[in-house]
Amino acid sequence: MNPLISAASVIAVGLAVGLASIGPSVGQGTAAGQAIEGIARQPEVEGKIREVCTQEPQIFQTIFEVMEQRVGA
Repeated sequence: MNPLISAASVIAVGLAVGLASIGPSVGQGTAAGQAIEGIARQPEVEGKIREVCTQEPQIFQTIFEVMEQRVGA
């Protein structure tokens, strides 16, 4: 294979992975910000909000693992 094509492929994969990670990162940051605002508005539901916040990363991890198995990576 042409070395130029190999190098371009590696760069393209790096960019794709980097850009694909932006969306979930922004989503998790937004969710955390909204959780903090919710706790500030209603301190009595802090326990429920914290419970949801601790379960959220587990849900994302499960989705990632299922997708990974389907792709066969």
